[in-house]
Amino acid sequence: MTASRIQASAKALPGRAWSRFSLGEAGGGFARAGIQVLAVAAFFAAWEIGVRTGAISGFLVGQPSGIFANFGRFIADGSLFVDAGYTALEAIVGFAIGTLLGTTLGLSLWYSENVARIVEPFVIALNSVPKIALAPLIILWFGTGYSAKIALVIAMTAIVALITAYQAARDSDKDLQRLLASMGADKHRIFYKAVIPSSLPAVIATFRINIGFALVGAVVGEFISSQHGLGHLVFTASNLYDLNTVWVGLFSLMILGFALYHLVNFVERRVLPWKQEQSSRQVAA
Repeated sequence: MTASRIQASAKALPGRAWSRFSLGEAGGGFARAGIQVLAVAAFFAAWEIGVRTGAISGFLVGQPSGIFANFGRFIADGSLFVDAGYTALEAIVGFAIGTLLGTTLGLSLWYSENVARIVEPFVIALNSVPKIALAPLIILWFGTGYSAKIALVIAMTAIVALITAYQAARDSDKDLQRLLASMGADKHRIFYKAVIPSSLPAVIATFRINIGFALVGAVVGEFISSQHGLGHLVFTASNLYDLNTVWVGLFSLMILGFALYHLVNFVERRVLPWKQEQSSRQVAA
């Protein structure tokens, strides 16, 4: 059967059957992964050809063959794993502390509207300050060790988590809160039975945003002062105009961010299994 006959037969199917015959349903995850791999391969091939033919400056943008060679060299001597491990540790520890701290404070503001209104201008003021501007103070207070990088990550993630958690608590199910109150539930029971469950989707969604902020904080801290880490690798290589090694650091950060993103997805599936089922039904509809 030719491709045109396949398409004609598929279009003749009713709406729901046609949706099952779509590329995502027919090919599944393997087809999408294949397309993604081909797109990446085509991108690097065009880049390599551009450099070899002189259309693109290898000095200014690097060269894929050199990037892969450096990747192999750094993996073989283990230095890439060491640098990635330092950055991952700083980002994960700071992310966990900052997100937990901000989320706890944000949710607890639900208890008192007056306190929330008093605190709100200060939170907005802190959020408006670029967290990178806090780096000199953090270095002064925590020195140049790992505690400074973790503190910078906490500063990058805590305010975002606080604002999101507070807004999610304010928007939590009011009908359920009134129902629980009419049944005699005290404020703590309403908080645990209605506010926290209603706020969880927004709180976990913040995790994804904070992953990026955590990596930014760790890398900026390594830019300022560090002997290890992917930020240190990128900073050192850029000073030497070694673009291939700079790309090794950047691609490693992408892989690390990708892994952390899927870790959050795993946590979401465990904590909110009903949300995944709801998303699957929406896709299938």
